[in-house]
Amino acid sequence: MKIILMRHGQAEAYQQADNIRQLTPLGHQQAKQTAEYLLSLYQPDFFVVSPYDRAQQTLAALSTQLPEVPVSVHDNITPSDDAREALTGLADVTAECLVVVCHMSIIAKLAALLIGETPESFALAEARVFEMDFVAADMAKEVDRFVPAQS
Repeated sequence: MKIILMRHGQAEAYQQADNIRQLTPLGHQQAKQTAEYLLSLYQPDFFVVSPYDRAQQTLAALSTQLPEVPVSVHDNITPSDDAREALTGLADVTAECLVVVCHMSIIAKLAALLIGETPESFALAEARVFEMDFVAADMAKEVDRFVPAQS
């Protein structure tokens, strides 16, 4: 199976409520670039997304092209959530190619858990592709990475 971890695109400056920050025009462009890259090489069959607006908007670049693919909102993949708990929730998803759209720093921690290494920052709208037999810590191998234009 494959898990594709994707960070949201560039968002507005911080506001009182972090969960309602919107993507900027560049953020929408980044999400579109990454979606085009991913869809040219992979066939997602399930989407998991954070409840935050900017993650939902980033996922829209993929889901509008694949409206038949189910989407599940996971409340435990927001910026400060526990990565081990999040990974347990992802292990319950049945998919051959799962795309997860969320945030720093949880996305870096999820990637590190999958491959058993130290967390490494993701660029805006960056996607990393991992292969594994099943979802568990230290069971994956990173096989691809895409970083869209950052300006």
